[in-house]
This record gives sequence, structure tokens and C-alpha cells, in this order.
Amino acid sequence: MELGGFSFDLPSLSKGRGVDPSELYDLLILGGGPAAMSAAVYAARKMLKVAILTKELGGQVAYTSEVENYLGFQSIDGKELVGRFKEHVLQFDIPVGRKEVVTNVTDEETSFEVTTESGGAFRSRTVIVATGKRDRPLNVPGERELIGKGVAYCATCDAPFFKDKNVVVAGGGNSAFTAVLDLLKLASHVTAVNFAPGWQADEVLQVATRKSEKLELLDSHQITRIEGEQRVTAVKVKDRVSEKERSLPADGIFIEIGLLPNSDPVRGLVKTTPAGEVQVDCLCRTSVPGLFGAGDVTTVPEKQIIISAGEGAKAALSAYSYLTQRGLI
Repeated sequence: MELGGFSFDLPSLSKGRGVDPSELYDLLILGGGPAAMSAAVYAARKMLKVAILTKELGGQVAYTSEVENYLGFQSIDGKELVGRFKEHVLQFDIPVGRKEVVTNVTDEETSFEVTTESGGAFRSRTVIVATGKRDRPLNVPGERELIGKGVAYCATCDAPFFKDKNVVVAGGGNSAFTAVLDLLKLASHVTAVNFAPGWQADEVLQVATRKSEKLELLDSHQITRIEGEQRVTAVKVKDRVSEKERSLPADGIFIEIGLLPNSDPVRGLVKTTPAGEVQVDCLCRTSVPGLFGAGDVTTVPEKQIIISAGEGAKAALSAYSYLTQRGLI
């Protein structure tokens, strides 16, 4: 797997077995983050015939530089924590469809069919949607054209490329300030630009960043354009109070303005919020019997690693109850 120019191997969760399209599984888990891996462990312990379909293993945690709020670890690197999760799942011979982008889930009455971008079609009696979220784009001129040429969405992956550079961070929440912290260790100057007035990040992150003389904070500012031909050269911003516009010289911009739920494969099948989150109840059940949701893709509040892991476990147990109550296992 390649992240921001760095390569590292992701161990397989199966012992040479892929997901068999001719098999009828008890449970298919869609996604590869903490919710999905936790669900896999609990499903395997219940002796369910389970498989995982995912583009990559690890989820957003793999892009996190440091985790300080996961029980049992005062501080741990995100990739290391993901590695621990994988080691746990490695105890079980679970088939994994890697590099599988799920495109659609259909209800076939007695089972579900899950299709993927590669043309695969897989069947299961129950499904857990644990597909997480993806980066929210700014949708401004120059953004798409300059992705990989100074426009980035992962400071953990790409911060090393901006050593002694002038960098902008878009956003005012925890992810933005975490990126600022990573960049302050390397960049010559960091400007944080927030659309809203004030800053939404946890106070502990704000205190840590405000100590640096290399940081400039601009709230109530809107990014209107990312400038440059072959590389980012400037970021155009507008003061939302005075309406004045100016260009900030920059070698790069990290966009940290939140995430969008990866619920497209089940939209139209299950109830979702206007924002696209899958609606679930306290047992992780969606509006369709046999289809469950877990983690950041759902309406469960507080998108935290420990909450996603717990929701994944709960979803697997709910799927097990669903199957046993109907005499399907």
C-alpha cells in the first residue's frame, strides 16, 4: 500500500483465502476500519461464516499520527494501533476481499447481494455496513487540478514533503489542529484558515499549537481558490467580515474540514439522514431487517475509535441474534 509517497505492507487477514462468490455467507462485513475489524472478531468467535470486503484495511486510524484516548494506551501511533487490531483478527481464518470497492447492496429477500467495482458479486444472509467516511473536499477552483501537487488531505502521510515550506491548513476542528501540530514540526510557517468564527478544536490541541510562533490563525475566512500551475503557489482567501480578498503565498494546503459518510452503496435501500449517515437504532439495526450499520458511516454520535470498535462488536452480536432467532444457523 502506498500513502503519500511512503510504502508499507498491510498483512492479510486470511490465510490465503479470498471471498468466494459462490458461497452464501452468514455475514459480510463491508469496510476495513475499527468497526469492521471488531465486528469480524466477534463474528468469528460466534462461529459465523463471515467475510470482509474492503478497499484497504485500517480506515482513518491508519492516517492518524498519534492516538491518546484509546483505553489501554496513553499514547500510540495510529498505524501501530491498527497493527494491533490486525494481529487480533489474524487469529481467525477470515476471508478478505482486498481492494474491493463496494458499489451496491441489494435485498434479495432471503439474502443480500453485494456487488463491487471489480465486477464481483457476493451473497450473505446478513450484512454490516462499516464503510466509514472519506475526506470532505473544499470544492474550490484549483483543488482537484492540484491534488498531489500541493493539495493534500492527510498530514500524517504528506507532512514530510513540506519541510521548511509555507503551508495552509483549512479547518478549525480537531483534525485541522492535529494536522497543524504535525506540520509545525516541519514547516517554516503554518496558516490555519477557518470558515466559522472562533475555533472548534479541543482546548488541549489549541493550547499546544498556540505556543508556536510559526502559526497564524485566520477565522471567519473563506478559501475561494487554490492557485498554481504545476504546483500550489498561493491560496486565495476572503475575510467574511470585511469582504476583502487576498492571496496567501503557500507551497501547499491540507484540507481538514470534516468527512463524508461512505453510504452510497446502501442509499435508496436503507434510511439515511440528509447528510448521508445510515440511520441505526441502539442494536445497530437499519431500516432493513438483516442489514446492520456500525462506526462513522452511521448516525451514532461522537466519531471516536473506541466507539466505532464497540459499535462493530454490537453489530456482529446483533447479526448473530438475527440469524439464530430465524433458525438460519
